[in-house]
Amino acid sequence: MPEPLRPAVFLDRDGVLNRALVRDGVPHPPHDLSEFELLPGVPEALARLAAAGFALVVVTNQPDVARGSLAPALLDAMHTELRRHVNLDDIRSCRHDDAHDCACRKPKPGMLVAAAHDYEIDLTQSFMVGDRWRDIEAGRRAGCKTVLVDHGWAERPADRPDAVVRHLRSAAWWILSVSGQRESA
Repeated sequence: MPEPLRPAVFLDRDGVLNRALVRDGVPHPPHDLSEFELLPGVPEALARLAAAGFALVVVTNQPDVARGSLAPALLDAMHTELRRHVNLDDIRSCRHDDAHDCACRKPKPGMLVAAAHDYEIDLTQSFMVGDRWRDIEAGRRAGCKTVLVDHGWAERPADRPDAVVRHLRSAAWWILSVSGQRESA
């Protein structure tokens, strides 16, 4: 009998795992490794989710690469730094801008669907945690439950997330409570 598909928590990066830089009420990614700062409680929240059996996959739009304002090597260095602090199953980044009309740029669900295929993930038992409407819409389109980390950004609001929280610690608590997953002893 084949192994059952496992659940995952898909995570946006900027504003969920690391501090976003805010200008005029709108979040922006760090543009230098010195600006890359993990948010409080992130390692502990991810450890709890992993202990409960969730695959942890970062899915992040990084259009500044396509725009030429962020070098691909610097993006890779930020992801290396992220992996130094937290255990993740994968980090997937869309390096395109809206004009490219690619399948991977959120709100399209391409990164989630591809990761589900590669890691044998059950999207209907999975969660998307993000801080912007694009994250919530990508999760919904993929068939996941969605959690908005609400920072009150001055932009288009997310449409009907399943939960609204202030930080990843609360998102992890909510996910564990509604999923029926239990942390390993």
